[in-house]
Amino acid sequence: MSHRVPVGAPGPESAGALARALAAVDSWGAGFAACAASGPDGVLATHGDTNRVVRVASLTKLVTARAVLLAVEEGAFALADPLGPPGSTVAHLLCHAGGYDFDGGAVLSEPGTRRIYSNTGYEVLAAHVEATTAITFADYMAEGVLDPLGMSATELRGSAAKDMHSNVDDLLRLLGEYRNPTVVAPGTAEAARSVQMPGLDGVLPGWGVQRPCDWGYGPELRGTKSPHWTGSTAGADTLGHFGGSGTLMWLDRSGVGCVALSDREFGEWSVALWPGFSDGVRIAVG
Repeated sequence: MSHRVPVGAPGPESAGALARALAAVDSWGAGFAACAASGPDGVLATHGDTNRVVRVASLTKLVTARAVLLAVEEGAFALADPLGPPGSTVAHLLCHAGGYDFDGGAVLSEPGTRRIYSNTGYEVLAAHVEATTAITFADYMAEGVLDPLGMSATELRGSAAKDMHSNVDDLLRLLGEYRNPTVVAPGTAEAARSVQMPGLDGVLPGWGVQRPCDWGYGPELRGTKSPHWTGSTAGADTLGHFGGSGTLMWLDRSGVGCVALSDREFGEWSVALWPGFSDGVRIAVG
């Protein structure tokens, strides 16, 4: 596996530590793995084939949420508009508080009372964008988010919750959008990365019950969750998402971020390895 450290990155000692930290993806037992770290001034280092396109699973939601917020800014609908189960709104679905089950239309709780991570909620959001704009969601996402960010290798090939295909290079551009927003207004972007409906308990898939289970409009917020896939060194306001296809992306408030993609489905190996990997990258960057 190869790695590269761009010109302008940290000095040789720090660069070597970061290269070793990123190379830990080779221990994931995946047929394919690639990753990168970036900071406020750009890409710091990469490892593996960062051009290879794979299904990124629930990292899709980070782009879908951006497209939904763009539709709100464009006046297609409002965050407070009813959507989903009775009592739920667009805002509820964006932060997994609408009450929907993980998959399917079952309603497991009253809106705003529990954080239930839901693919269904995001699929309902995408359908609402289509209904209110008369544009297919895939086209709306491409025209409103992917094209402006230069994410030319990225494509939605099904569910707006889990079927985006992308590569590390494009997802670094998405990290840049969450670091310095251009697709949506700064105030909207700050709301997206802030805890919405604070205090809700919930289950973080693969990691168990979290009290509370903090979430923004799209990204998960680390909050006080422990153990956590972003590592023990992550701040409470670290945002990100991971995907069931063995993918992760996080961004610290400092501007340091990481993307890692693989083709090994999420499992016990992820719980064992991801926190240490994330800590290793963060510590190497300093």
